[in-house]
Amino acid sequence: MAFPLPDTAYPVTQPDGMPHRSTVFLRAVIDHPRWRVGDYSYASAHVPPSDWAVHLAPYLYAFSPEKLVIGKFCQIADGVQFITASANHRRDGFSTFPFAIFHRRFENAPSLPGPGPDTVIGHDVWIGQGARILPGARIGDGVIVGAGAVVAGTVAPYMVVAGNPARVVSTRFPADVAARLQDLAWWDWPIEKVEQHEVAICGANLALLEAAKAEIGGAGGAFPS
Repeated sequence: MAFPLPDTAYPVTQPDGMPHRSTVFLRAVIDHPRWRVGDYSYASAHVPPSDWAVHLAPYLYAFSPEKLVIGKFCQIADGVQFITASANHRRDGFSTFPFAIFHRRFENAPSLPGPGPDTVIGHDVWIGQGARILPGARIGDGVIVGAGAVVAGTVAPYMVVAGNPARVVSTRFPADVAARLQDLAWWDWPIEKVEQHEVAICGANLALLEAAKAEIGGAGGAFPS
């Protein structure tokens, strides 16, 4: 059976042939000007929402200045939320109260913060159940985010983070291996090649993957921006 196309809304089929509506390829179900999402990244929810963009990033509005950028082959579990910069309050004054929201005078409003940073998720990132990703977080390729973690700041590639606030609890691979994996950028290969080398990708056969990369040619993928 052919691998589902990245614009397939419901890529998982149940035994009775019906689509499993609790898991979606995000590229196919999100039409939002401030989202950027890569091929094959999926999200799951025990109760499928009517609007996946609002469900996952409730403070990212069409008029928001920031973006939410998610790479390829990411895995987003039930209950994950991205708290993007438009959720912020101003914190440098005597009060954090957003007066402008209530008197509805937004231009040059002194109670509102300036534009915040984008939130950027790399490729092949697994975000566990109920995690919260805070404004401006930058999560590197291959990171695993533990269930319930609250993640801020920058997480280097191939780290495992957990807790509130999230801290690095382990590294998935030595630094040289992580660097070689990013150079491989298997997530940028044609999906047929990814499937062909699934055993090597999931079985950590770096030598075989590097030989395959030499056959495919081309430069490695860049961090999403």
